[in-house]
Amino acid sequence: MSPAKKKSKSSGRRSKSPRDKRSRSPHYSTVKVKQWFCVALAALELFVHQASLKLREEREDHPHPRRGREDRQPRESSEQGHRRARNSERDRHRGHSRQGRSSEERPLGGQGRDRDSQNLQAQEEERDFHNARRREHRQQNESAGGEASEVIPRPAGNRSKEVPVKEKPSFELSGALLEDTNTFRGVVIKYSEPPEARIPKKRWRLYPFKNDEVLPVMYIHRQSAYLLGRHRRIADIPIDHPSCSKQHAVFQYRLVEYTRADGTVGRRVKPYIIDLGSGNGTFLNNKRIEPQRYYELKEKDVLKFGFSSREYVLLHESSDTSELDRKEDEDDEEEEMVSDS
Repeated sequence: MSPAKKKSKSSGRRSKSPRDKRSRSPHYSTVKVKQWFCVALAALELFVHQASLKLREEREDHPHPRRGREDRQPRESSEQGHRRARNSERDRHRGHSRQGRSSEERPLGGQGRDRDSQNLQAQEEERDFHNARRREHRQQNESAGGEASEVIPRPAGNRSKEVPVKEKPSFELSGALLEDTNTFRGVVIKYSEPPEARIPKKRWRLYPFKNDEVLPVMYIHRQSAYLLGRHRRIADIPIDHPSCSKQHAVFQYRLVEYTRADGTVGRRVKPYIIDLGSGNGTFLNNKRIEPQRYYELKEKDVLKFGFSSREYVLLHESSDTSELDRKEDEDDEEEEMVSDS
């Protein structure tokens, strides 16, 4: 064999031998062991930690009897101390209240019973008073002619003042419902005509006089009512004197019954005057009439309103006007005398 072949063989043999292979060092094995040991130690610590946590939880859920007693003793002692302090304070307060009651009750003795009897008597008197008041109210309601402002004296035992009885309600017509309908030219009229209002067949007239001066005649037979007042927008017969009200009075014709000479009953339209609550009043034959009340007018009656100097004489077409004619003639003569002079 040639030497080259020998060398190649030898080299191939050498490569196959374990010496030529890369061997592992002992340092590598020690490092591996240490790593495994650290992992095992960490797992052990984790296990111990979990076991300790479980043990704590079990102790908290199921405490040891000795330890529970030891913990409860200081708590019970503190609670007992608080309870004793509260009980002592309550006993003190009760003792003070009992002493106060006994001190109040001892000197009174039988006076408490006397007070109870007095209170019972006062209550009985109060009941009797209220019962009597109710009876009187019933009697007043039954009989309409009772006085409205009677005063019922209270019993002697009560020191309170006498109580006046309330006035009865008034069911008369107030006219508030007619305000929307009873308007004329945008002004609310205080007065509404009665159902018996009629237009007269007689031709009534008003003859006004200012002192001795005769003014134009007023014909008042064309309507059933005439409103007199200072408000010229709504007044049928205006009165300009400042003492008169805006709606002073009403001249009203009414259909009323009357008895004839033979005793039979008939109907006739008659004139009336009504004052609407004026400030200075209405005067019939120099006598002031009551407001909101009808007064029958007759021939030759004289009307005055407020402090006005004008006088209104009531006449009709068939009345005797000789006196008025004389006054007119006298006035004409005076005017002629003045013109001649």
